[in-house]
Amino acid sequence: QVQLVESGGGLVQTGGSLRLSCAASGRTFSKYGMGWFRQTPGKERDFVAAISASGASTYYADSVKGRFTISRDNAKNTVYLQMNSLKPEDTAVYYCAARRVGITARHLDYDYWGQGTQVTVSS
Repeated sequence: QVQLVESGGGLVQTGGSLRLSCAASGRTFSKYGMGWFRQTPGKERDFVAAISASGASTYYADSVKGRFTISRDNAKNTVYLQMNSLKPEDTAVYYCAARRVGITARHLDYDYWGQGTQVTVSS
């Protein structure tokens, strides 16, 4: 069992930056692939970024490539999402998720989810 808690969301102007954190419980965090997803009301949960258990591999949605960076610190049981050059269309609730094996862009493939953190980008 893994429990995930996101933090770091908030209100920022267009072009600004935020760093999201996702703290995980348990001693097996380093064995899980981790992903960030986002969702707006009435829409499906969209993939943002993912990182392998070791941190050696990362994967990004085209819409955030070059602006967002996913990283992890296995000693701190934490995964991060650094978001730069934010746009109004990045406004959403951001969720982190854990997957026992590998990483994918499909939200249905993930086993554990956090409660989400709101990111609002004003124009």
